[in-house]
Amino acid sequence: MASAKCWRRLRPGTDRLKQAARILICAVLALCATARADTARVQLERFSDGLETLHARFEQVVVSTDGKVQDSSAGEVWLRRPDRFRWEYGGDFPEIVVADGNVIWIYDEMLEQVTVKDPAETEFSSPLSLLTDPDALEDAFEIREVGETDEARLLELRARSMEVQFERFLLGMNGDSPVLIIIEDAFGLRTEIRFSEVERNVSLEDKLFEFTPPAGADVIGALPGSG
Repeated sequence: MASAKCWRRLRPGTDRLKQAARILICAVLALCATARADTARVQLERFSDGLETLHARFEQVVVSTDGKVQDSSAGEVWLRRPDRFRWEYGGDFPEIVVADGNVIWIYDEMLEQVTVKDPAETEFSSPLSLLTDPDALEDAFEIREVGETDEARLLELRARSMEVQFERFLLGMNGDSPVLIIIEDAFGLRTEIRFSEVERNVSLEDKLFEFTPPAGADVIGALPGSG
């Protein structure tokens, strides 16, 4: 198990990018914009209007500055407003991330390790709160249309704060549905997430947003109600 931990540490930036991607998708899906043309912002507005739950599949790659794929994975994501989500990553490094309304649980199956995070203390806690306050997105990001690709019309989001580690986000919309998120960090890493089979307002079981650390797993961070 020790060798697996050391190997995982050789992938700098990947965990930060995963965390940003999880929380950013929750934030951008809640954006309510005011443009008139059929732009990416308007498509997002139509998708977000009345959104209560979400289910989608995704594929994710992390690309280094020299263009090489540093990490790849695929899985599913579930979202329930205002503050619950679940990401399941498959592949060589399976991982489960659950926000239960109080804390964020990150379970690394390979390392048998659970990390507990307070949403209010994470770098992207403000975007997470936009599930209930979408107008605040304009305060956190500079937002502009940047054209389109073959697969999507694109919105660019640049954080107004100079302290964050992520320089730019691109959100792609196609047919009033999110299909692409690109994250570029200050170290030159680029994460691309492509969504498919996106479903709005589907019935989701409560247990999707519950998590109990498996027996024998190492737990890092304060458990709810402790201390």
